[in-house]
Amino acid sequence: MRPIRPLLAATGLVAALALTATACGPSEDQAADKPAATESASAGDGGLSAGLADTLKKHGVDPEKWKNGEWKNWDKDKWLREAKDFVNPVIDGLWKPDRMKSAKDPAKTMSAGDASGDQGVSDPEPKPVTAEREKTPYHNYAAPVGKVFFDSPEGHMVCSGTVVKDPKNPGRSNLVWTAGHCVHAGSKGGWYRNIVFVPAYNDQGKDAAALQNAQPQEIAPYGAYWADWATTSGEWLADGGPTGGEGAPYDYAVLHVKPEKGTKSLEETVGNALAVNFDAPEAKQISAMGAWGYPAAPPYDGLIMHKCVDRPGRLSISPATPTMYRIGCTMTGGSSGGGWFSEGDDGKLALVSNTSIGPVTSGWLAGPHLGQGAEQIFTMMSDKFGGQ
Repeated sequence: MRPIRPLLAATGLVAALALTATACGPSEDQAADKPAATESASAGDGGLSAGLADTLKKHGVDPEKWKNGEWKNWDKDKWLREAKDFVNPVIDGLWKPDRMKSAKDPAKTMSAGDASGDQGVSDPEPKPVTAEREKTPYHNYAAPVGKVFFDSPEGHMVCSGTVVKDPKNPGRSNLVWTAGHCVHAGSKGGWYRNIVFVPAYNDQGKDAAALQNAQPQEIAPYGAYWADWATTSGEWLADGGPTGGEGAPYDYAVLHVKPEKGTKSLEETVGNALAVNFDAPEAKQISAMGAWGYPAAPPYDGLIMHKCVDRPGRLSISPATPTMYRIGCTMTGGSSGGGWFSEGDDGKLALVSNTSIGPVTSGWLAGPHLGQGAEQIFTMMSDKFGGQ
């Protein structure tokens, strides 16, 4: 029987994420990913920048046709996969409340069929921890947490994400941390499309019936932020697969976003952001780690924010890849990309991982240890958009 953390440790962690927003109001623009030394692709006020237009034209795609539906073409030669080829032009009004509510979880990425790994560095499977509903309104208790929506060949999909601090833009961050499999298909595909972040989604925690005739501000209290750039690891691009594969220990991504409407930064709008710790200790040195997200696969429906707090253990996918963190948690697909938080030696809460994989039986979750590679793509993103 593995040791259980002291209750006090878990209570302190939950309290530490009680980040009260300092502002409420219409949301903003969008952003996007990928480690590449290339021209910044900015969506601006909904139009296409020269960089975005040129990238699309280079691949034989008419920019206006893209915005009018050409993005639905997932032919191999139209599905851009290289780091420098990320494009995510704003399509005004695409993510309406009903489209958000019907987005599916990327369930295939939550399977851990290939997670047997090196048992020499894998701890015993943790006891399931029942996910707990976050208190409402979410912006008073977990302001930086939200949902990531995107389109894939299988339809419109959903993950979770977290607003993180930007060293080059203190107090005005537009960076969102999520999973690599929420922005890119890995070894068998390319960049997903129409990627947006919605902080404090369904802020009042209403059920499906109560949201039947919901106003947009009930679904997206801060609006939608489109990714204008995105970055994920080279390992995820090369080795990421439907069940994580050997890319799972590198399954992380950073989005730079801009508001669909308005100009205020994401951090200013939601009132807070979390630092990222790229030097977190080994699992055995951490007494409590918490995961937040919006589980969407049964028995959940993706409308309600949940959290799990547990003492982390280790999971190894392969002797050749870094060991991952693992906690007991009943959250399912849709919570992918959601942030994992722990307190540092200074007592401050920081993001140390994100949900990557979990078993079909949904008894535990695993997330990557964020090391030098993760810090490099994060620093690249901060430098690229310094001050924006």
